[in-house]
Formats: sequence, structure tokens, C-alpha cells
Amino acid sequence: MESLSFPVINMEKLNGGERAATMEKIQDACENWGFFELVNHGIPIEELDTLERKTKEHYKKCMEQRFKELVASRALEGVQTEIKDMDWESTFFVRHLPESNINEISDLDDEYRRVMKEFASKLEKLAEELLDLLCENLGLEKGYLKKTFYGSKGPTFGTKVSNYPPCPKPDLIKGLRAHTDAGGVILLFQDDKVSGLQLLKDGQWIDVPPMRHSIVVNLGDQIEVISNGKYKSVEHRVVTQTDGNGRMSIASFYNPGSDAVIYPAPAVLEKEAEEKKQVYPKFVFEDYMKLYAGLKFQAKEPRFEAMKAVETAV
Repeated sequence: MESLSFPVINMEKLNGGERAATMEKIQDACENWGFFELVNHGIPIEELDTLERKTKEHYKKCMEQRFKELVASRALEGVQTEIKDMDWESTFFVRHLPESNINEISDLDDEYRRVMKEFASKLEKLAEELLDLLCENLGLEKGYLKKTFYGSKGPTFGTKVSNYPPCPKPDLIKGLRAHTDAGGVILLFQDDKVSGLQLLKDGQWIDVPPMRHSIVVNLGDQIEVISNGKYKSVEHRVVTQTDGNGRMSIASFYNPGSDAVIYPAPAVLEKEAEEKKQVYPKFVFEDYMKLYAGLKFQAKEPRFEAMKAVETAV
């Protein structure tokens, strides 16, 4: 299902007479979609093009064969029913903060490394800018979310590079099973030719439209907690395609530091009516992640409940 009104935010409009209307659009996207797409975000398109080219080259050269041996052969051998315990994706992960591991990833060439580093530093700034826009809309002081995410060692920031090769049986296996993201804000640079990302809205799966050089943003569970449910993290998935060259996705996660303490923002609670007191738990981010690791593809509500049960310790 294609949505005509998928929220697209033109960031240039934040600097002029249309600022208020643009902020309202962001607010609506956060409350009703959990996703929006950014254009004119300030990251040069040449950099995005180089990153896409290097990512696709790297997959062909270093990962395609391994994917065929590991996933493709195992997944669809004589399979008749839907596969629920595995994803049709080929991925690697780069950590940027608190300290980078990009130089330890052996099969990246120098140009790829350089482009990835530059992209990550620009995305980090964009993520922090977005957090301040959310603060403004939530009535929190500027810098509140960044400070909350900081913990003692600063935020966690990393990139998951994924390729979703063409799949012979797209009805039987998802590229990535439905889940909400555990962390803070997720910034995604995705293939503009091959779609596949879908979000769940009002009980229907809606395509996140591929747009050239845009950055897709979605909110993680921690933003839902801090906003006390005003903003929601939304279930999403990647469906596989049978044809073409497969889909590329570069998702960067700007998350709280491991020891950051997460809880509904007092300023948000103050604004709410008496009967709607604090609904969400208070917890250390690392504890949430330990729980999430085993329950990623299940509903988020039981995770919040489980954190409530242990919250007296924080």
C-alpha cells in the first residue's frame, strides 16, 4: 500500500517563514507515524552517491559469496512455510561512538573507510539537530535529549550496513522481520530504486517511499519512553524482492550511552493531566538492551512492563 501523505520534511524550510508549519509537520510525524523523510538535510549528494557506490562494490566483492553460502543455501532448501527465525539480509556493523572500530574492519578499502567516517560525522550532527527539534516540539529545554542520552561516556552511535539480495521466495522470508528499534533516533540512507521498507500504521503495512538522496528518520523505544508515549516507536519490516540488484540500506543508530538513565521527561509529565501520570518505566539503557536482544521481534509493551518490575533499583 502506497501512502500519499507520507511525511517529507524539507529542512531548508526550518530557516525561514515556514518554520512553524515545518515544526508542526515534524510533530505530526512523530505523533502519528514514528517515521519521516528528510530532504535538503545538508549532507552533500556527491558523498551519498560515493557511499552508495562503495557499499554496493563492497557487497559484491566481500559479502555476496558468503551470503550465498550461509543464508541463501540454508534458508530456502525445500522450504514450504514461512521462515520466522531468520532474515534475508547481509550486514556488517560499524561503531562510531563512544570509540570507533572502523579501522579494525579488515575488508574495507581506504576510500570506503574515509567516506564512511565523513558520512558518520555529518550524520551525528544531524541526529543532534533532530533531537533539539524534538525537544522544541515536546517543550523540553534545548539539549535535554542529548544530555539524557549522554550517560557518563557519551552516546552510542553506530551504523548497520545491509544488503537485501533478490530473493526467490519473497512470500516465505522477510528481508528483516517486523520490530521496533530499541534505541534513540535512527537515520537511514536507503536505496532509491528498490523499495522494501514498510511501517505499520493503523493496522496496515505502508511503504516508506524510496526518494533519491533523502534520509529516513524513525524513532526508537527510548524516545517513546522519554516523551511518555506522546511519540511512538513504530513497528517496521523489510520485505524481499525477487528481481533487480537487491536493496541497500545504511542505518545509523544514535542511541543513549550504556549507563544513561532513561525515564519520562518531568517537563512532559507536568504538561499532562493529573490522571495520566508517569506510564513508562525508569531504567538504565544497557539493561533494556539486554532484554531487547532476546525479544527484538516481539511486541515492545512487555519489555516496558519488565523494566517497570525492576525499576526500583535505578
